[in-house]
Amino acid sequence: MKKLSLFFLVLVSGIAIAQQDKNVGQVPHTNEIEIDSVALDTIVLDEVLISKIKMNAADKKAFQLLQYRVYKVYPFAKLTAEKLTTIKKNIENLKTHREKKRYMKIVEDYLNNEFKDRLKNLSRKQGQILVKLIYRQTGATTYDLIKEYKSGWKAFWSNTTAYLFDINLKESYQPFADNEDFWIETILYRAFVDGRLAEQKPATPIDFDALNAHWEQLAKDLKK
Repeated sequence: MKKLSLFFLVLVSGIAIAQQDKNVGQVPHTNEIEIDSVALDTIVLDEVLISKIKMNAADKKAFQLLQYRVYKVYPFAKLTAEKLTTIKKNIENLKTHREKKRYMKIVEDYLNNEFKDRLKNLSRKQGQILVKLIYRQTGATTYDLIKEYKSGWKAFWSNTTAYLFDINLKESYQPFADNEDFWIETILYRAFVDGRLAEQKPATPIDFDALNAHWEQLAKDLKK
């Protein structure tokens, strides 16, 4: 997570359709075990009924784990979008390359002290979900953001290093096509309505009713 964390320290100042036959209506499962100071059972779920799909025990457990991960990393994605806007605005007001370079150095040093310990402790799966949510909030992949604020060469190596940790920095967020992204969006929608997370509009508007109807129709079509 070292390369990944380095990028977030700068920016925080910043299963496909072909698999639907086996994934529609199912919560993505994982064998990864995460241990954190916040227990999973602190996230209370009512009788789970989403998209008219009743979850079995295994799906409910997987949903709780996914929900826990989303709750943990969403604030970082939100903060990234907020600070990215600030960085762009401040850089536009600087006249010389030297001033811009000095500004970015100050930002990086501050964030290194402020956020490094929290970011480096994310699990692999949490890191990948964070990459997806960065895309949701900014409209750009983490790879492209690194390329914009650093160099293309650094972006290439950051992505290559991330792959070693099963993290793809080029991954986008596609809730209408990717089953896990649909469940992530469902979790966010419920969290915003319940007031568990502070809502920040995504870079590209998402009609949740249309999204829900889309996956319900896919499920119906597969049953025919």
